[in-house]
Amino acid sequence: MAGRLFGTNGVRGVINKDMNVQLAMDLGKAIGTFMGGRVAIGNDSRTSAAMIKSAVASGLMCAGAQALDLGLVPTPVVQHYVKNNGLAGGIMITASHNPPEFNGIKCIDSDGTEMPRSKEEEIERLYFTRTFRSMPWNAVGQMRQASGAVHDYLDSVKKLVDADAIRGAGLTVVLDCANGAGVVSTPMLLDDLNVRAITINCNPQGTFPGHPSEPVESHLRDLIAMVKDTGADMGIAHDGDADRTIFVDDKGRYLYGDKSLAITAEAMVRENGGGTVVTPVSSSMAVEDVVRRAGGDIIYTRVGSPVVARKMIEVRALFGGEENGGLIFPKHQYCRDGAMTVAKMLEIVTRSGPLSKLVDSIPTYSQDKRKLICSDECKESVLAALVEHYSSQRVDTTDGVKICYDDGWTLVRPSGTEPLFRIYSEARTGEDAKRRSEECEKVLVDLLAR
Repeated sequence: MAGRLFGTNGVRGVINKDMNVQLAMDLGKAIGTFMGGRVAIGNDSRTSAAMIKSAVASGLMCAGAQALDLGLVPTPVVQHYVKNNGLAGGIMITASHNPPEFNGIKCIDSDGTEMPRSKEEEIERLYFTRTFRSMPWNAVGQMRQASGAVHDYLDSVKKLVDADAIRGAGLTVVLDCANGAGVVSTPMLLDDLNVRAITINCNPQGTFPGHPSEPVESHLRDLIAMVKDTGADMGIAHDGDADRTIFVDDKGRYLYGDKSLAITAEAMVRENGGGTVVTPVSSSMAVEDVVRRAGGDIIYTRVGSPVVARKMIEVRALFGGEENGGLIFPKHQYCRDGAMTVAKMLEIVTRSGPLSKLVDSIPTYSQDKRKLICSDECKESVLAALVEHYSSQRVDTTDGVKICYDDGWTLVRPSGTEPLFRIYSEARTGEDAKRRSEECEKVLVDLLAR
């Protein structure tokens, strides 16, 4: 292999630097050669969307693939369209939560899931070896506009919740789409469900003037204030491509993604009289606590939504997701889905009362996060030594090294893109979480000094 292009979620870079027209076109040729057939392509609202999409589509058609342009849509809309229309695959032009100067190319497998690493490697091989197809003039692909993708997607979402109950609940929400792709879907969903929506940043603008597209608490001050000022039942925030949703409760409290993951997981398990929930090893113990008390089982995976989704397929899981607001509902599709998350949370609040009450029912843990520099060549040996050091504790090596305690854990994960370890600790109190991170960091420093 001459190199690697794909990161955790597609190929990303700064426009006209790391991400340029030539790269996009050649990658489109490689994808078209690999996929063949009909390929859906959508984009978020970034200013560079048309440039990158045109280049990728040109590459697809050069290789003989047929490009179906869905236009400005959330990532899960492309995934839903691919899965339900028998396509060879899909491409989403997005850099998700990255700043507006970035853009990216995300590949979608023929079943609508995020493409597994093995297939990305084959596309990379075609790209770096320049062995992609270049078809004669009478065999090049064509491009056409595809319509109805958003409506079909929302129809599928509404079928999986008690839409009539939501319509009768008289709910009010504040919606922040971060000027991203969610503007074409979530307002329509809320209108269809008779939910009064007060909207902010719900016009598509590629510079993200309202706030950066990552829905962290510091970016959502206006949303939080609006929920408090209006007495809304909740606040709803999407990232740039609307595959994730973050909530603010009716008291104006920002909810970290582990809270909405736990609330939804418990509701799903109770509704179904049991079931398996899949989540990464980095998820809060609160998720396992509520799944167990509802009568369900939990399975842990490596970090990354494609990994979670494929494990869910393997074990026929009821539900899954990550603590970043990316929730997966298999009856809908095996991928993170912002609108489906919104609809489900509306249903849960309709049935079970205020969101703040549900939040307060979730066990409370505190986390500590830090980084430690470590050269890539040392990572494997240091992790092996760490396992040996903590041999008296229960250790999970699913993804890095996770040291498990009765009331928490410490996780050491090697970064896939930087020469460092990420250290996460969770405990009942912030003091205990910090103490465990510090202890583990000291052990790592000692191991590195050997």
